[in-house]
Amino acid sequence: MSPYLNRIKPWVTVICTSYNHEDYVQQALQSVVDQDYPNVELIVIDNGSTDRSAERIAAFTQSHPAVRFILNSVNLGLNKAFNQGLALAKGRYVVDLSADDVLLPGRITKQTACFEQLSGPYAVVFSNASYINAQGKEIGFHYAVDATGHACSRVPTGDVFRPILESYFICTPTMMIRKDVLDELGGYDETLTYEDFDFWVRSSRHYHYAYVDEVLTQKRQLSTSLSTQVVLPDNDLLRSTLVVCQKAFDRCATPDEYRSLASRIQTFIRKSFYAEQFDLALQFGKLLQQIEQPDWLSSLVLRLSQLHMPVNSLYRYYLKWQSSYKAPFRATKPL
Repeated sequence: MSPYLNRIKPWVTVICTSYNHEDYVQQALQSVVDQDYPNVELIVIDNGSTDRSAERIAAFTQSHPAVRFILNSVNLGLNKAFNQGLALAKGRYVVDLSADDVLLPGRITKQTACFEQLSGPYAVVFSNASYINAQGKEIGFHYAVDATGHACSRVPTGDVFRPILESYFICTPTMMIRKDVLDELGGYDETLTYEDFDFWVRSSRHYHYAYVDEVLTQKRQLSTSLSTQVVLPDNDLLRSTLVVCQKAFDRCATPDEYRSLASRIQTFIRKSFYAEQFDLALQFGKLLQQIEQPDWLSSLVLRLSQLHMPVNSLYRYYLKWQSSYKAPFRATKPL
């Protein structure tokens, strides 16, 4: 990783975090070493897996001794595990890869080329993704594509702070991130359960995002994925989301940004109610009132939250029924 080579072809560090991914981790790692880009550093962290993930990773490193392997005896949390890899990373750019996802051929080359051509305060280059199931079958796209493989809808780029408050329009594993920006932010917030919303809020306030209009990653959809846990009464995802919404409130600067955040908070009031996290729903309500008065639906949900209405079982039954009649999968909204 000489400075000379880093100027010609900047090094890219892929940080792969694994937790009970024995069926998928080898494919994920292979997709990294198969990239046509010459300067890729791969760091793998097994985060206290209870299956054979660590064995699969260790076997892979026997064939690829340049791969750095960190073995945690217990699960330290996703964000702390990533930060372990970040502390060792030498690349100019970083890819955060889950051990059940797959990099498609040419991804690192194309995103690095995009980064190197950008001028201005860009921190992230992201792309489209296809979604695959446990068996690897394609089940849809993050952004619907036309016959040429390009997104059918406009994708926000540049200053994306307000769009990030409005919706989860970025497929997280498609991101390539400038390492110096991650270092400036202190990596991922280790007090939180998940990483992306917080990173987007903190980075997009000061930096821009660019989009490569190609499908460059396969994102695996599993019933055990972190995003599916948001409906569970004992999940910590919503509490982390409240913290991030409070951070976003402190960073809003225009009426449009506050309105976008208010819309997002109203969504989380309902999600907290459905998960029977009633105190959390009321805390979201207090944050909303600092921006605007709740609409009639949010007011009703907040009132029902005070009454501790048991709704979770019914809501989860509804989601199960809805999924059986769902149209072909097109996009994901983790929370």
